[in-house]
Amino acid sequence: MRKASRLFEIIQILRLARQPVTAAGIAERLEVTVRSIYRDIAALQAMRVPVEGERGIGYILRPGFDLPPLMFTIEETEAVVLALALLERTGDAELKAAARRVGEKIAGAVPPPLRQTLSARALHAWGTAPRQPEGIDLAAVRRAIRDEEKLLIDYRDEYARATERTIRPIALIYYSQTANIVAWCELRQAIRNFRADRVEACEATGRHFCGEGDGLRQMWISGWAENRAAAAGS
Repeated sequence: MRKASRLFEIIQILRLARQPVTAAGIAERLEVTVRSIYRDIAALQAMRVPVEGERGIGYILRPGFDLPPLMFTIEETEAVVLALALLERTGDAELKAAARRVGEKIAGAVPPPLRQTLSARALHAWGTAPRQPEGIDLAAVRRAIRDEEKLLIDYRDEYARATERTIRPIALIYYSQTANIVAWCELRQAIRNFRADRVEACEATGRHFCGEGDGLRQMWISGWAENRAAAAGS
């Protein structure tokens, strides 16, 4: 790793740390010697980067320091390319359009060698993209999740039984065939999964569940983990 890249990585490590990080800890992550980290810390301090601390105790980055615009390695650029390609398979028209804009913005901001990696189209996510569901706009679901707004949906289950549900959407899972809306169902008084392709109509209610989203997601994740553990033990 070049010294400039290493200095950048050290700043990143210190920015994200919640407590002092020792030179040994940084050296292990960057796969260099502790002596190199001591020299790098001194170089950062000489450049007036607000790194504080001492040997044997650890180092912190004083709050308020802003990094220059992000720079990616070749491997990180390839990861972005593949992630954007995967978004093309979601069946979510707004996300696909956003992915294309992200690619254009990154290509305009990085140096020519990385720009070539973005534009070469050498990495692909293969497979058929699911059709966009007809009865629901996934962009509206994502907004409802962010705004913690209840949705009213007309839903038809796997047995073709139709019901009207008021739901509190908390997550959206994209599968290869469809998307699943994870929500608290007020009819069932429980967390349920709703296949987007079985939603026949959807409208925002204007009623919110402010402050409940994180708790409901934790409930969902805990229940999922318990079910997975039970299945593994059976």
